[in-house]
Amino acid sequence: MVTAIVFVKAEVSQIPDVAEQIAALPGVSEVYSVTGAIDLIAMVRVSTHDQVAEVIADQLNKVPGVLSTETHIAFRAYSSHDLEAAFSLGTA
Repeated sequence: MVTAIVFVKAEVSQIPDVAEQIAALPGVSEVYSVTGAIDLIAMVRVSTHDQVAEVIADQLNKVPGVLSTETHIAFRAYSSHDLEAAFSLGTA
């Protein structure tokens, strides 16, 4: 599995719409709205480097409202977590 962390600068007035459109792309597992020099961080998890290019260059960069992106490829994961369990509303 290839994991790419994508920093996204977006039109300020369109950040929620841009985030939703990016989150709907195949291969995008999460999108976070963040503070600082960038507006969004998208996590892309795919099988091959070619798929990274397909998701980011062919789709994510073309979402209306995206101004620029910066992509970082992860070498290793040193911790893992289960987001579904972390945000579960199940009973104890």
